[in-house]
Amino acid sequence: MITGASGGIGAACAHEFRRRGAILSLTARSEDKLKEVAGADALVTAGDITDPEARQAVVTRTIERFGRIDILINNAGVGLYAPAWRAPIAEARAMFELNFFAALGMIQLVVPSMREQGGGMLVNIGSIAGKTTLPWFTLYSASKFALGSMTEGLGMELARDNIRTMVVCPGYVRTGFQAHALVGRPPDRLLKGKRFAITAEKCAEAVARGVERESRTVVAPGIGWVLIILKRLFPTLVEAQMKRIYQNEAN
Repeated sequence: MITGASGGIGAACAHEFRRRGAILSLTARSEDKLKEVAGADALVTAGDITDPEARQAVVTRTIERFGRIDILINNAGVGLYAPAWRAPIAEARAMFELNFFAALGMIQLVVPSMREQGGGMLVNIGSIAGKTTLPWFTLYSASKFALGSMTEGLGMELARDNIRTMVVCPGYVRTGFQAHALVGRPPDRLLKGKRFAITAEKCAEAVARGVERESRTVVAPGIGWVLIILKRLFPTLVEAQMKRIYQNEAN
């Protein structure tokens, strides 16, 4: 089951998992786009997963059709480029509703079935920003830190039920994500670095490999681990560089 499957990483995951033999249940707001991604055999359930009824519908329909859910990929998410001290509260709440609470809602609906069937895997698509706070993306980072922390906690809570958890931390992926942010735009320096971005297909391959290996954390591209480790070892140095990028943009 993949949320936010109508485009970007979600659609790429659908294609990659289908290529590996998976039976798919896909959800997103756009039914037309979902049908383009789904192919002949996938189950399509259009809806806004911030709505509890929409979440219940996709889970119920999936279990009715296939009898089980082996892997849940919480991919749906949205960005917000604004300083935390002046970001519109309504948009910040909307972002957390999708990035964190909708994922939690899906998990709470899916886990009982996974426990009954003897196991499964919960995959949450986070971000490199959920490992290293980006000052032009502070509240988004906070939502992805929360998602990552929840993923780790669930892994401990559900270990005896044979339910594994994995957080995926993409860097810059070539999708329409930046264009659909609730507020603002990314720094020009980041946009100029698009040539170093990976494709959604490469990210989906990393997700699929992580599921097969039962990884706890996947960083895509792998070079992102360098930033994560540098931040842990030399936080002042990394933060100084982040401040320069942010201040140059603010000026």
